[in-house]
Amino acid sequence: MIDQATRLNHVEEYYFSTKLQEVRALEASGKPIVNLGIGSPDLPPPPQVLAGLNQAMVNPGAHQYQPYRGTADFRKAIQEFYKNFYGVDLNSDSEILPLMGSKEGIAHISMAFLNEGDEVLIPNPGYPTYSSVTKLFGAKPVYYNLEEERSWQPDLEELEKRDLTNVKLMWVNYPHMPTGASGSEDLFRNLIAFAKKHKILIVNDNPYSFILNENPKSILKEEGAMDVVLELNSLSKSFNMAGWRIGMLCGSEKNINSVLKVKSNMDSGMFFPIQAGAATALRLPVGWFSSQNEIYARRKENMLKLSAALGCTSSKDQTGMFIWAKAPEGFTSEGFVDFLLHEHSIFIAPGFIFGSQGEGYVRFSLCATEEKIQTALKRIKP
Repeated sequence: MIDQATRLNHVEEYYFSTKLQEVRALEASGKPIVNLGIGSPDLPPPPQVLAGLNQAMVNPGAHQYQPYRGTADFRKAIQEFYKNFYGVDLNSDSEILPLMGSKEGIAHISMAFLNEGDEVLIPNPGYPTYSSVTKLFGAKPVYYNLEEERSWQPDLEELEKRDLTNVKLMWVNYPHMPTGASGSEDLFRNLIAFAKKHKILIVNDNPYSFILNENPKSILKEEGAMDVVLELNSLSKSFNMAGWRIGMLCGSEKNINSVLKVKSNMDSGMFFPIQAGAATALRLPVGWFSSQNEIYARRKENMLKLSAALGCTSSKDQTGMFIWAKAPEGFTSEGFVDFLLHEHSIFIAPGFIFGSQGEGYVRFSLCATEEKIQTALKRIKP
């Protein structure tokens, strides 16, 4: 028998990887499950994007290896997007690196900057991949608690009291998943000052900034950010292109080049038509986001009704494509999810998978039609 690498002793299979097997088994047995657990957009990409993809298919070089840095046109489109929507000026040749989705970026950044034993500040609650990737590369997760009473923002004064000597990297994620909390300019400025003081690289994971959010922000707009910040972004949520696996990393030339050293040894470039379609998406006018948000706003209204009917407590002031809610009294987050799944054939995500601070909360996904949400509501209030 061949033993697995010891690094795998410190991580578990992704929760949804195993739980969705149970959901599919219930569906196969005839249970009509309403899946409100996954943040995979169910709406189609913009038609212009599909046209751009198809047109690029016949480009003479479409099926060859592509540049490790991505095509010049895609990088230019990212530059234009950051300028037009965030007010951030980037050099398309040196400060932008296209990615095969943000998850790839999380791994590549960690591989580029972390040595074994380095410490990483990780939000609790937060995206589970930050923690699992940190462990896979032999670094040590150091969790900082986010609390509802502080609008799910880090307490930097409390962090200042800790020994930060070995901290190399800090993950932040605003708009925040799973809570839907927005980041402010003050928070970003304070994070930059904190990073400079302690020589920590801040990575802001920013894929939700256009979903039900009238004021999209990038931390890179703040003075001094380029010295200590990298920002991940993605087309998965904003343009309904999750399966395309395409995103971007932005930051200083020095930091981008460090990540490129890893990436260029891990893949041979992204498929040209995907980059062409993505460039088309990034050049769409703001009306695209408005039309999407009209749909998400209606879904959110219905989902808040469902949350209330279930005895959950949730705030209307959330951005992104989820509703974060307190589970009813007497339930753990996992217990409540299992109760809904087996008693009402409704699947939502338990808060504990996002960290100990998520215990007692659940997450509803807005990636479901109004009809599905109404079906779930009728099962609770027939």
